Amino acid sequence: MTTTPVSRLAVRRTSSLAVTPAVAGHRGASGHRPEHTLEAYRHAIALGADEIELDLVSTADGVLVARHESELSVTTDVADRPELAHRRSTRVVDGRAVEGWFVEDLTLDEVRLLRARERWPALRAGSAAYDGVLGVPTFDEVLTMLAEESARHGRSVGVLVELKDPAHSASLGLDLADPLLDDLRRHRRDHSRSRVSVMSFEPTVLRSLAGRTRVPLIQLVERLDERPADWAMTGDPRTFADLVTPAGLALVERYADGIGARHSLVAHDAGDRVLPTRLVRDAHREWLSVYVWTLRAEDRFLPAAFRGGDGPAGHGDLRGYAALLLEMGVDGLITDQPELCLAARDLLEV
Repeated sequence: MTTTPVSRLAVRRTSSLAVTPAVAGHRGASGHRPEHTLEAYRHAIALGADEIELDLVSTADGVLVARHESELSVTTDVADRPELAHRRSTRVVDGRAVEGWFVEDLTLDEVRLLRARERWPALRAGSAAYDGVLGVPTFDEVLTMLAEESARHGRSVGVLVELKDPAHSASLGLDLADPLLDDLRRHRRDHSRSRVSVMSFEPTVLRSLAGRTRVPLIQLVERLDERPADWAMTGDPRTFADLVTPAGLALVERYADGIGARHSLVAHDAGDRVLPTRLVRDAHREWLSVYVWTLRAEDRFLPAAFRGGDGPAGHGDLRGYAALLLEMGVDGLITDQPELCLAARDLLEV
């Protein structure tokens, strides 16, 4: 028996946000620990995050691991591993040649040799102090950790799972959807109340998953002049701008339960002030929840009105900016510093 998109959405959306508005630790508490490590996820949960957010890529032998991109030299010590020197190669990524070590060329055993590094050591010296200590986790290990931490803290912790570049991975013979669903089923999380949501910038994989799983799905939205990679690969001229029109959002609602938008698409930086766009209102009219990403405390990532004036590494008023976004009606905040966004939510609830 089939259901209409509206009835399917009603089931999903009630369960996708156990806490509304939700605060998700972006790549864990990546303002405090090297991103996509079990320690970063645990720290986000300890700080009170309702959910953690993570990105998944595939190893050469088809195991999903947590990394933001497939090239590994920025966030691991792979360049210092002489036993992996022969794996260095050049790939075309987003239309440009990138030289380095790519996870799809390494087996899981080889990935387990690596240790994480802070992406921005000059900005986040405290996080960089953990360089060389923490490994690269598999999705299976993350789900095990989530169950343990939920029990330890006495609350259900959710997870936002982004599938990274699924069309590119598929072109290499590495499917992301099947291993994802296998892991979810093994941990009994492939259902609408599992506190798992799956995200992607690529509509194709989300449309496919809509018929295969009951977990909530989130369409991510980038800069409006860019194209989803899957559409670009097939010559489809549409851009993300086409997805955020009222007609585009109506199409998104047919396969997804929410959108995840760059925060600047929701809040326009007008210099001395920040103004709301129509995106939250238009999405809510289609019963789509709205997450915004990525909220960071450093001045270089904040709108002008919320910067502290101490240079790019100085911290501005993330709590104030988060409070403004919540006042604009967003349903979830994805942030490197979850404690500041939680403080903003608490302030509004007083």
